[in-house]
Amino acid sequence: MKHRLNSIVFKGIILCSSVVYVQQVSAADNTSLAKAAQNPLATMVTLPLQANYNLDFGANDRTLFNLNVQPVVPIVGEDWNVIIRTIIPVNSVPQGANDSTFGVGDTNLSMFWSPAKAGKVTWGVGPSFGLPTASDPQNLGSEKFSVGPTGIVFYSTGHWTLGGVVSNLWSVGGSDSRADINQLNLQYFVNYNLGEGWAVGTAPNLTANWEADSDNTWTIPWGLQVSKIARIGSQPVNLLLGYYNNSDHPDGAAEAQVRLQLNFLFPTGK
Repeated sequence: MKHRLNSIVFKGIILCSSVVYVQQVSAADNTSLAKAAQNPLATMVTLPLQANYNLDFGANDRTLFNLNVQPVVPIVGEDWNVIIRTIIPVNSVPQGANDSTFGVGDTNLSMFWSPAKAGKVTWGVGPSFGLPTASDPQNLGSEKFSVGPTGIVFYSTGHWTLGGVVSNLWSVGGSDSRADINQLNLQYFVNYNLGEGWAVGTAPNLTANWEADSDNTWTIPWGLQVSKIARIGSQPVNLLLGYYNNSDHPDGAAEAQVRLQLNFLFPTGK
C-alpha cells in the first residue's frame, strides 16, 4: 500500500507542478476564486474532474479507481437561483485478483433552489435523482431509479468557508432482482484560505446504506486536503490533493482514499 500511495501522491505533485506554469494574477483575485470554488452554490459554471484512488479494496486489497465528472451549471434569477449539479462516475472496479471492469456508473443529478440575495450564509434545497446509466449494470450500477431530497448550507467568514451537502435517495423503480436503495450521503467541508489561492481543509464524504446490517451501514472518512488556484493560459483552475482514511466502512470496502481534482472555473465578468 505504501508504494501505491507514494506513486499516487507523486502523480498529484506532477499534475500540480505541470499546470502551474501560469500567468501571474493578483492575490485578491486568486483568493476570491478559491472561495467561489469552495462554494457549492456559487453562480459560476465549473467542471470538476475528481479522481479517487480507493486503496485496499476487496479481498485482494486492490485499488478501485473512480473519476467523477461533475459539471455545475447555475441558472441565475432575480429572486432565486437554480444550481444544477451532475455527477457522472467513470470507474475501474477490481474483479478477483487480476481483472477489472471499466466503464460509466450510475449518474446523480441534483437541483438546488437558492435565494439570489444571500449574505454570509447561503442555502439551497431541491430534489436529487439517481439514474441507472451504468455501461455494465451488473458490475458498475444498481439498475434502479432513485429519488430523494437534498440540501446545502454554506457559510463564509474571513479566511474560513464551511458548510455541508446532504441527500437521501430511495429507489422508486428498476430491476426487481436488484437490492433496493435507501442511502444517505453527507459531505461536510471546512476550508482555511491562506492567501494567493492556497487553501487547506477537509471535505469527507460520509455514506450510510440503510438497507445493510448495522455492521456494514456506515462509511466514515477522516482526512485533509490542500488546494491552489492556478491558470492554464488564461483558464482558471483549482488544483486539489487530499488523503482520507476510512475509520468505519462495510466489509470489503476501501480502507483509504487519495483524491486528486482538476476543477475548471468559468467566472462571469465583473
